[in-house]
Amino acid sequence: MKTPFISDAALKKIVATTPTPFHLYNESGIRQTARDLYKAFSWNPRFKEYFAVKATPTPAILKILQEEGCGFDCASSVELKLAEKIGAKGDAIMFTSNDTAPGEFMQATSLGATCTLDAYELIPQFLEESPQAKVVSLRYNPGGTFSMGSMIMDMPGESKFGMTHDQILEAVKDLHAAGIEKFGLHAFLASNTVTNDYYPTLARQIFELVLEIREKTGVTLDFVNLSGGVGIAYEPDQTPNDIFKIGEGVHHVYDELLVANGIDKLRIVTELGRFMLAPNGILVTKVLHLKHTYRDYVGTDATAANLMRPAIYGAYHHITVVGKESQPHDHLYDVTGSLCENKDKFAIQRQLPEIEEGDILVIHDTGAHGAAMGYQYNGKLRSAEILLQPDQTTREIRRAETAEDYFQTMIF
Repeated sequence: MKTPFISDAALKKIVATTPTPFHLYNESGIRQTARDLYKAFSWNPRFKEYFAVKATPTPAILKILQEEGCGFDCASSVELKLAEKIGAKGDAIMFTSNDTAPGEFMQATSLGATCTLDAYELIPQFLEESPQAKVVSLRYNPGGTFSMGSMIMDMPGESKFGMTHDQILEAVKDLHAAGIEKFGLHAFLASNTVTNDYYPTLARQIFELVLEIREKTGVTLDFVNLSGGVGIAYEPDQTPNDIFKIGEGVHHVYDELLVANGIDKLRIVTELGRFMLAPNGILVTKVLHLKHTYRDYVGTDATAANLMRPAIYGAYHHITVVGKESQPHDHLYDVTGSLCENKDKFAIQRQLPEIEEGDILVIHDTGAHGAAMGYQYNGKLRSAEILLQPDQTTREIRRAETAEDYFQTMIF
């Protein structure tokens, strides 16, 4: 059973003064996650986490991570501007885009960011826009299927991201000839893996390619970007990832393949989003209505516009009925929002305690890809974001949208 990071009494006190729905983040949890990650990879002296800004693009959250030594992985012009606004520059920014718009490489390198090229065909654009660049990262896609043991984890061959094996080799040769001095290799082969073996398995594939690149081009890479993919246990019966076992697993492969072949200063970087933030955020919503037809429905004041993952992915998010945690979970409900879409459901046929109008629900693990994926369909407005601070006080870190915000860009 999942337990919210805030007590029932403290949460009810917030609800008394803050209209629901709202996203609530746990600052202490965010900081501890970052510290654990850095400790797990402390064997690699230059290790750095580049938080995936797309997961939670909220300045107060980014500043917390910045204080914990994290940089930022940006994927668009606006995300670059956001990083710049909180004072990030140089080695603190990784620009990992795809189908990159004209001018974005120029914008990134003007901030000193390291750019990741997603396609071999982007090399001319990158060199034209960033003639001063001396470092670049290349995104690798091995194609086919990515398996661990007998389990197929994902299908890289169907992904729009990255370069083929042969394109990587040609890109290193071309860019080295054009004056690039330092290279990195990036790969993302599976999403939300809940296994301590994903990063070590991925690292083995990348490290083998690092050795091949040195053999066939004479270039020794400067860093490897393991990207994201380390997931969280959304379901209560799942065993969470152990970042310390993951770090040690990568360390073992590093020594076995790289150190044994004379490469002992390769930098490891990551671009985690979900792992860093998802468990450290919840969506708090109030029950507005109950409906009894062919099923029993719980209607909340939150919608898929506040959390779209269940609607578009069928993703599981655990739900706690505040104050009823110890009651029998003997009622079967669909938990819904009010959008004019039947997919607007946070849970389908979920066993929960008996629910009444006015009950407060906590939807767990929304700290990443929750508020960030909000939208305004049906004129629904994005909700506020609140930070629970280490002293258990709260502060608003993003206000709720208003109707005036909604109409701001419209021309009547």
